[in-house]
Amino acid sequence: MRTSLYDVHKGLDALFTDFAGWEMPVRYTSELAEHRAVREAAGLFDLSHMGEIEVTGREAGAALDYALVGNLSGVEPGRARYTMMCDAEGGVLDDLVVYRIGESQFLVVANAGNAAIVFAELLKRTGAFDAEVTDRSSETALIAVQGPRAADIVGTVTSADLASLKYYAGMPAKVGGQEVFLARTGYTGEDGFELFVPSPEAEALWSALTAAGESHGLLPAGLASRDTLRLEAGMPLYGNELTTAVSPFEANLGRVVKFAKRDFVGKGALERRREPAKVLAGLRGAGRRSPRHGYRVLDGEREVGEVTSGALSPTLGYPIAMAYLPKELSEPGTKLTVDVRGRSEPVEVVELPFYRRS
Repeated sequence: MRTSLYDVHKGLDALFTDFAGWEMPVRYTSELAEHRAVREAAGLFDLSHMGEIEVTGREAGAALDYALVGNLSGVEPGRARYTMMCDAEGGVLDDLVVYRIGESQFLVVANAGNAAIVFAELLKRTGAFDAEVTDRSSETALIAVQGPRAADIVGTVTSADLASLKYYAGMPAKVGGQEVFLARTGYTGEDGFELFVPSPEAEALWSALTAAGESHGLLPAGLASRDTLRLEAGMPLYGNELTTAVSPFEANLGRVVKFAKRDFVGKGALERRREPAKVLAGLRGAGRRSPRHGYRVLDGEREVGEVTSGALSPTLGYPIAMAYLPKELSEPGTKLTVDVRGRSEPVEVVELPFYRRS
């Protein structure tokens, strides 16, 4: 599958990769340059492979309360919430951002590889409620501007009051001449915006943002830099940190589970999993050899975990990784090793995230 911006990426000589069945730009010039642009200026991302699912109706909020682990009926119109969909055993089916567009209108944003699953589950779980579930993915493009100059760039092509738009909030706006839903959210650890726009208008919006960002150091950024940025920010990636084999509590995201609700899918199982034996932890390497996904974590000769994500941090200059570890070994300062292609590399458990913007 290809997004509506595929020809734009081709014109920028992007290198493509398959991601969840989508042909997506992995980099344009240099993933290091793209990563640094987001940390120091701004990056422009095509996220149109994500799933957008609309839930509307008199009982839309109650339906989402039952379908997801969070309290979505408590979200104020114009705000957003990070939440999860779990299965009956408490395993994570997907992590989601849900926007409340209006009193009876919600937008559920799902990961690309899970969008069909989330849509099917929402249809099934909301059947007893006065709510309608509609997949808007094919008609919606999503573009992100992320970085310390993001507000300066978007501000030049919109009259919207960006200063009043809080983190995890959104509003209808006109940006670059296009009608969009403008949200202050992102997946990089930086300030930034995500713009939902009808697919036919995506190219015009991309061009307007590119022109606005030229004097601010804006660069188009691909999936490679997106991955190192989110890793530095300690943000989980579905398929790596999050799977049906783990619960929100093991991922240190138990705060998103709201047990005060009367009922929701997976509630009983999650109550039993509130005190996990293993938890997600951060690892800092001492050398230059980076732990990678699947590498074994060792306590002496004993295997105690497996790296879920790892890379040499472009911002920090040393290797970083995340891994699920026994709770007793997850305390910051704990010394362990990682088997990096047959060689034991020392690592130290550290608090997440690795990077916080100033």
